[in-house]
Amino acid sequence: MRKRPQSSILKKRIIVIAILAVVYFLLQWLETYPLVIERYYSTGIYPVICHIFHPVFNLFPFSVGDILYLVAIAFIVYYLVKLIRLLFKKQFKPAGMLALGIIITLQIATLSFYFLWGLNYFRPSAGERLKLADSDYTTQQLYSLTQMAIDSANATRARVTPADLQQGNKAIIQTAIKAVLVMSDSSKNFSTYSPDIKLSLFTPVINYLGTSGYYNPFTTESQINYQMPVFLRPFVACHEMSHQMGYGAEDEANFVGFLTGIKSNDRLLRYSAWHELVDECMGDLHMRDSTLQLQLKKRVLPQVHLDFVAERNYWISHESAIDVISSLFYNNFLKANNQPHGLQTYNRMVRLVMSWKKGARSEVPVPVVRK
Repeated sequence: MRKRPQSSILKKRIIVIAILAVVYFLLQWLETYPLVIERYYSTGIYPVICHIFHPVFNLFPFSVGDILYLVAIAFIVYYLVKLIRLLFKKQFKPAGMLALGIIITLQIATLSFYFLWGLNYFRPSAGERLKLADSDYTTQQLYSLTQMAIDSANATRARVTPADLQQGNKAIIQTAIKAVLVMSDSSKNFSTYSPDIKLSLFTPVINYLGTSGYYNPFTTESQINYQMPVFLRPFVACHEMSHQMGYGAEDEANFVGFLTGIKSNDRLLRYSAWHELVDECMGDLHMRDSTLQLQLKKRVLPQVHLDFVAERNYWISHESAIDVISSLFYNNFLKANNQPHGLQTYNRMVRLVMSWKKGARSEVPVPVVRK
């Protein structure tokens, strides 16, 4: 069999790299036009992707995306070791060819990420789409919201039964899916297509990364940490499925997850959502006025307080140096994808809830807050 000369392969790889670089440049240019992305991608191409991918990957009881990640990690390690060996042997030509192949693979992976889901980071904000004014709020307004959140968390926690806290992951997931579907029916702004969430195969590892869940943009699958405290799982499931709806920013997914939770009839899910809002509001209030935060802390019922203690102890027991490194990486990843506040974006959920609470011209369905 006749082999192609290496010079010919080298030229083709360089040309491919150049073409993919141009495509990436055009993609970055497109990111500056959120209305175009909204019309042609987020409400055009992306729903088609969901209609195709979701039913297919939902057939598998496990996360196909996690398997894909494992395979990708194995290939990365294999080819990096191979590259290092070639360099040590001073075989620079084959090493160069391999390096170019790795670059092409990374370029394709990056473009796939944005085409399959990542462009949702650059659509108009949820505040614009839902007609929620993203404005500053006073400490007194935050105090009032925090007080309301605490009272709701107290009331919903009192209704949670021991049986609710003994639910298995399957029951929690089914409840979350049902709640997401109800939310989808309430407004086109929350449209979703065959939503689902999987148990993360990496749970024993992501515990040490401080991760409660994640979304795989390559398979459009949502994954949840199935070992964290049970009262956290329902909200996290709704948060991750909000990413399936096309809500890219973390504060937006938090907000949609919160609305989904408090609209639900499930006791544990409602409490899980209010628990999250209390956590976010108390953190925000502490930054503004720690004295007021301490005053409201006394308002929290003992059982709700114990849940926060259990949550804190759980993550402290899994603290590691890897968590610090991964947080730095993810912080920069969020900043590079239209979330300039990095990891603090999660906490900006309070701004959306504050605007929703005001209710001015909001297109967000106002759930019944059951106590």
